[in-house]
Amino acid sequence: MPKRLIVTHIFPDLDAISSAWLLVRFDPDFEQTGFEFVPAGETWAGKAVDCDPTVVHVDTGLGRFDHHQSTAKTCAAELVFNYLKREKLIGEKHLKAAERLIKVVVAIDNFEDFSWSEPAADRYELQLSEIINNLKISGRLNDKELVYQGMILLDAVLTGFLVKIKAEAEIAAGRQFNCRWGKALAVESKHSLLSKLAQKLGFALVIRKEPKTGFLSVKSQPKPEIDLEPVYLKLKAADPNASWFFHQSRHIIVNGSRHNPAVRPTRLTLEEIVDLVKNN
Repeated sequence: MPKRLIVTHIFPDLDAISSAWLLVRFDPDFEQTGFEFVPAGETWAGKAVDCDPTVVHVDTGLGRFDHHQSTAKTCAAELVFNYLKREKLIGEKHLKAAERLIKVVVAIDNFEDFSWSEPAADRYELQLSEIINNLKISGRLNDKELVYQGMILLDAVLTGFLVKIKAEAEIAAGRQFNCRWGKALAVESKHSLLSKLAQKLGFALVIRKEPKTGFLSVKSQPKPEIDLEPVYLKLKAADPNASWFFHQSRHIIVNGSRHNPAVRPTRLTLEEIVDLVKNN
């Protein structure tokens, strides 16, 4: 028998699922948890909300983890998060990442995505909240299956925020320099998403070298005026024995990656590559 019961509304949305996920993910009392579902606003078996410490209502019942009785711009997940933070149940490793994740949940639950750029664009159909809604509509999952699927996806999102926070710190500590296309960055990092993140932050070109494997990538913003072929040719000339791949987009040069680890790594140092790019 589960030691705890989480109750939320039928057809759970991102807020309800995030609330349950936070408890299961960070509160050891919820390692053995059952789930029950009630019509929105109601409570389990009609009992008073929060009268039983083993039964926790989220996003329904007007209790401590419901927000529908409040005019504040919040959501159930933020109420659960604040509780876990007060009780010091979220360690330092996950605290900042979880906080950033929950801020997005608050925004979506309060329909702030209405004011995002091109709010009706097709790209938002791949947003987690829309995927959850469409899974509900499709009828492929029942309420409990939807919660479990959503919690797996939220674990992935949390991992993404953890990596993003590390990448942001590495970008800040990286070497910035100017090249013919504008501001550039050179950095040692194992995080492959760093290059795209740095480009979105304004770096026209990013050189990333992995400390352990020695894998190297040179990537640029996907602008038509940028063509990395001259850099590719210089790299080949400087280290002809290394395995160089020049992407057809003309914005990517790779010497080894998770997609193809069976390569001859370059002997060039990060500083040598920076000098090569600066002198291009």
